[in-house]
Amino acid sequence: MAGSSFGLNFRITTFGESHGPGLGVVIDGCPAGIDFDEDFIQGELARRRPGQSRIVTQRKEEDGVQVISGVFEGKTTGTPIGMVIYNKDQRSRDYGHIFDKFRPSHADYTFSAKYGIRDYRGGGRSSARETAARVAAGAVAQLLLRHYGISIHSFVSQVGHLKVEAPYQSLDFSQIEANDVRCPDPEVAKAMEAEILTVRKAGDTIGGVVSCVVQGVPAGWGQPVFDKLHADLGKAILSINACKGFEYGSGFAGVTLRGSAHNDEFYTDEEGRVRTRTNLSGGIQGGISNGEDIYFRAAFKPVATIIQDQESVNEAGEKVIVSGKGRHDPCVLPRAVPIVDNMVALVLADHCLRARSDRM
Repeated sequence: MAGSSFGLNFRITTFGESHGPGLGVVIDGCPAGIDFDEDFIQGELARRRPGQSRIVTQRKEEDGVQVISGVFEGKTTGTPIGMVIYNKDQRSRDYGHIFDKFRPSHADYTFSAKYGIRDYRGGGRSSARETAARVAAGAVAQLLLRHYGISIHSFVSQVGHLKVEAPYQSLDFSQIEANDVRCPDPEVAKAMEAEILTVRKAGDTIGGVVSCVVQGVPAGWGQPVFDKLHADLGKAILSINACKGFEYGSGFAGVTLRGSAHNDEFYTDEEGRVRTRTNLSGGIQGGISNGEDIYFRAAFKPVATIIQDQESVNEAGEKVIVSGKGRHDPCVLPRAVPIVDNMVALVLADHCLRARSDRM
């Protein structure tokens, strides 16, 4: 299967399935001498793992990571870093009823059409379980980015029709982890949690938006033409399960403005740095970072598995009824937050290493 690798200079390859023995990742290109904080990596996995609250799937996985190469005496060696996460709480029997049926809006049919075979247990390689390996790799990328003072803040900004209306500049990012929804607005978070629980009780699911703000990226990261920084961010975020949309800076709202209102005027601050008075560009111009905050929004659809009867067909093309069983997220947003954080970290680590080789 092609398509399991990501990045150029900081490159990862993930492997494993939802109901197989485990998942893992190989990181190639990580520089030597980086302090390897295994507790931090484990903490990022804990943020993504199932079973952490009432509003996510109740599958119980501790997601303990085992580092098998590339680290010696607490530092990276410059050789490939290998990490494995073993599955402990698979219930493959929960999927026996759909072994030959295509679940609506899942990858069952497309995998079957492409490969002629599919792992129906939890979706196999198409399951969001695969993202555990990405988070482990992204946590290593974050360790690299620490040296540059870069911080990444993803949070739930919308669930269904419930939105955080305040601009991100007024939010306290330290409150993201203060509630199960991972929304930094406490009042909106309460309403979001209540909505998710209502939807779950009805056997249904709901979608929303994860917003992300990146601070501390210096000017000059990114490549022109095909490897633009925002294009790589878009690819990274859209590769996450259930993600259906990506916009950065002013995004689609920018089409309502004229150029005179949309342009970010430059000035020199008191420290002699070139800055912009506004940031509708989202911190990226010409595919290259300009030193301002990078911010974007990612739309996530309602989870496809619902505990309701739906019409579908089986592998023979016959009409069937499919009903979701097992343990599933009523809303993917809370667990998507750390995945977004760490996919952003992978992109930035890659472009960081590219920037180091762009000029003398």
